[in-house]
Amino acid sequence: MKEKVKVGIIICDRYHKCAGGKCLRALRNREGAFSLYKDREVELVGYTTCDGCPGGNVEYAPAEMKKNGAEVIHLATGLVVGYPPCPRISSFKKFIKEKFGLETVVGTHPIPQNYYDTHSKLATWNSEVWQETIKDVICDEEMRKAYD
Repeated sequence: MKEKVKVGIIICDRYHKCAGGKCLRALRNREGAFSLYKDREVELVGYTTCDGCPGGNVEYAPAEMKKNGAEVIHLATGLVVGYPPCPRISSFKKFIKEKFGLETVVGTHPIPQNYYDTHSKLATWNSEVWQETIKDVICDEEMRKAYD
């Protein structure tokens, strides 16, 4: 049997009505940041929003996910593709690791091509910090177009 990893997903509250289609498709197909688990079983044990700026739910939701067995928290791709991208991503990642001892990955599904084009024109992700932040979801153009 393949080794299993249990994950939770926290999405940006501006997408609070999102049904999770792209995230769940990427999870099922091991695309985007979920390609990190290409040789593993994955169980989704939690899915919620950050609760809006400044992200109050980040203080509590990981605890519930951890009770459900979460080992990794994914901060959804929406946190990096929305405009402006979430300015608290680094803080969320550090807080979740320190407070709950959970690995935190930025991203879920691949960045859709239309967002890639917009942010490229705006030079949003040109810094080394942003390149490191989006490394698991930048993908190639074909994959980005598949998530438009």
